Amino acid sequence: MARFHPLRVAAVDRLTDDSVAITFDVPPQLREEYRHAPGQHLALRRIVDGEEIRRTYSICSPAPHSAGPDRLRVGVRFIEGGNFSTYALKELAPGDDVEVMTPAGRFILEPAPGLYAAVVGGSGITPVLSIAATLLAQEPTARFCLLRTDRTAASTMFLDEVADLKDRYPDRFQLATALSREEQQAGLPSGRLDQERLGTLLPALLPVQEVEGWFLCGPYGLVQSAENALRELGVERTRVHQEIFHVDPAPPRPADTVGPEHSTVTAQLDGRSGSWSVQDGETVLETVLRNRSDAPYACKGGVCGTCRAFLVSGDVRMDRNFALEPEETEAGYILACQSHPATEKVEVDFDR
Repeated sequence: MARFHPLRVAAVDRLTDDSVAITFDVPPQLREEYRHAPGQHLALRRIVDGEEIRRTYSICSPAPHSAGPDRLRVGVRFIEGGNFSTYALKELAPGDDVEVMTPAGRFILEPAPGLYAAVVGGSGITPVLSIAATLLAQEPTARFCLLRTDRTAASTMFLDEVADLKDRYPDRFQLATALSREEQQAGLPSGRLDQERLGTLLPALLPVQEVEGWFLCGPYGLVQSAENALRELGVERTRVHQEIFHVDPAPPRPADTVGPEHSTVTAQLDGRSGSWSVQDGETVLETVLRNRSDAPYACKGGVCGTCRAFLVSGDVRMDRNFALEPEETEAGYILACQSHPATEKVEVDFDR
């Protein structure tokens, strides 16, 4: 089960005008709990005016080969009106303590031989930086191709870290950068990476069919365009992995999707089970949280996947899903934060 622990901030490094990298010290007794796979994320928690706020940020540091990490680093980009990102950029300082959840997420790549590729936009570079750095360091025969896009060079996160990968692995790391609002002296022409452009660009960069795994991360529009382009190029769905960092709030649920008048949720969580009545309009997660404050969640927007649970019995309606792979939903997994009971009894298991 994911758990929160207070971690000391070791550094807050300015990356761009609107982003920082936060480094946490991990004490020896917690290093095993914070062992992570490349591509996973951390949920950070703080209390503001009595309200608990959680935000999820991907780990950008390489995954440790064996022992747990002594430090963890995440990237944070400012979002207009964002409570935690404003705090991170304007107030957070070395020496502060932050409540940090143990690593979670399935947007991962365990190092293995072969050719891998990523299409990222903006802060989508964060988990892919960990994936690429870990792969190249731990698997000497692996290769990685990174296609990244941002508005301008000045707004591009982790420029130095990506350049360092290029310097260390010149024969195994390929980098292509497209800027949407700025011309480059060398490299790709400026402009947005839409589906049509990606469909032409990707085969020109690398042998598409030889790529073992594709990792798409960034704004929803970019990820969707890249996924559609790869589908048209004949790439198998199982080789494409995606993670979306931010989506607009979901619209209100239509009246014809309202569930039964009375329903009960039974949940298995950390080895204990309980059953509770669902209040009007509640999701499965909201029902469980009223009775078990340790229920896992981070974004509540269907993006991070922290609240994934196995649907044991009954039926639910998921408002949206940007976190689970099709294979996971077909196997019976749901996002508790997006799932409303569609039957009078619903049973879920957070421990599977």
